Amino acid sequence: MPTFQYSALDAQGVEIKDEIDALSQKEAISKIRNLGYFPTKVRERGAAKKTPAAAAAAGPKRRGAGGKVKVKAITQFARQLSTLQDAGLPILRSLRILEEQQKAGNFKRVIGYVGDDIEGGSTLSEALGHFPRAFDRLLVNMVAAGETGGVLDLILSRVADFMEKDQKLKARVKSAMIYPAVVMTFAFTIILLLMTFVIPNFTSVLMEMTGDDELPRLTQIVLATSNWIAFRYGWAVILGVPFGIIFLLRFARRFQGGRFVLDSIKLKLPVIGQLSGKVSVTRWTRTLGTLISAGVPILDAITVTGETAGNEVYTKMLTKVHDSIRQGDTFAGPLKQSKTVDLIVSNMVAVGEETGDLDKMLLKVADNYDEQVDVLVAGLMSMLEPVMIVVLGLVVMVIVLSVFLPMIKIITSMTM
Repeated sequence: MPTFQYSALDAQGVEIKDEIDALSQKEAISKIRNLGYFPTKVRERGAAKKTPAAAAAAGPKRRGAGGKVKVKAITQFARQLSTLQDAGLPILRSLRILEEQQKAGNFKRVIGYVGDDIEGGSTLSEALGHFPRAFDRLLVNMVAAGETGGVLDLILSRVADFMEKDQKLKARVKSAMIYPAVVMTFAFTIILLLMTFVIPNFTSVLMEMTGDDELPRLTQIVLATSNWIAFRYGWAVILGVPFGIIFLLRFARRFQGGRFVLDSIKLKLPVIGQLSGKVSVTRWTRTLGTLISAGVPILDAITVTGETAGNEVYTKMLTKVHDSIRQGDTFAGPLKQSKTVDLIVSNMVAVGEETGDLDKMLLKVADNYDEQVDVLVAGLMSMLEPVMIVVLGLVVMVIVLSVFLPMIKIITSMTM
C-alpha cells in the first residue's frame, strides 16, 4: 500500500507533519480529516530527490522541452488529470498515463519531466512551475491552491473550464475579424492592380486628347497616384507599410510604457475600444474569481490576475488595487476610483465583499460581459458589411469618374 507524506493543521492551528498509508491520495486526505486535521499538503512518498549530478545530467535533455505548448493541449491535460485524480489514482501514475497517450513531441517530454520531478519529491505545482512556457502562473497557482486544500481534482476541472471559456471568447473575436479582413485584402489587391496596370494605359490617351493642363483635377490626382504606384515603387511602399507598422507595434509592446500607451489608445477607439475593454474585463474578472474560489489568497490572486490580464491598463489598475488592499482598503473602493471599469463592476464587487461571495460576483460579472461581447461582436459584424460596401464603392467611383470625366468633357466640347 502506498505511503503518503502530509502536512496538516490541528484544531489549535499547530502544523503536523507525518505519514499515512492509503490506496490513493483521495483516501489519504479522507483519513487525515478523520483524524481531526486539516490537510495542507499531501503527496505520495517517492524516491529521493535528484542529486546535483543527476540534475546536471538531465539539464541538456530538458532544454528541448521548454517550448510553447498550445492552450488546447494544456486544457485537455488539465481535464484528463482531473478525471484521473477524481478516480483516486496517485498523481505520479496519472502523469505517466497522460505521458503515454500523448503524441511524440515537446509536450510529451514536458509531462515526462514533470513526472520525474514528482518522483524526486516535488509537488505538482513545483514541477509545473519548472516549465513556465508550457504552464502559466495562473495554472501553477491554482494547482498549488488545490494541493493545499486537498481538492486538486476540483481545481484542475475549474482550470480546464476557465481555459475553455477563455479560448471560446478569443475565437469569437477572431472569427468576427476574419470576414472583413479577407474582403478588405481582396479589394485592396484589386484596386492596387487597377492603379498599377490599368490606369497607366489611360494616361497617354487622355493627355493626347485633352492635354495635361485641361484634365480635371480629380483625374490628375488619380493619374499622379497611379504613376507613383506603378513607376516610382509606390506599390512597395504600400505593401511595406503594414509590415512596418506590425514591427513597430511588436517592438513597442516589448516595453511596459509602450504596452500601456498602445492599450490606452486601443481602448479609446470607436467600437473596437469598447469591444477590447469588455473582453479585458471578462478575462480579468473570470481569472480573479476562479483563483479566489480555488482558495488562493486575494493579494496573490490579484498579482497573478494582473500578469494575465492581457491589457496593461487593467494590469496597472489591479496593481493599484493590490496596494490599496494591502494597506487595509476594500477592493471596490480603489476599483471605483480608478474609473477604468463601469460602475456596475465596482458595485457588484462591493456587494460581493459585503456578502462574502466576491468570487461568485466576479464570475457573474464575467458571464454578463461575456454576453455583452457576443452582442457587440454581432453588431460589429452587421455594421462592418455596409461600411465596407460604402468605402469600396466610393473608391471605385473615384477611379471611374477620373477616367470618364475627361471623356465626357471631350464629348461635350465636340457636340458644342
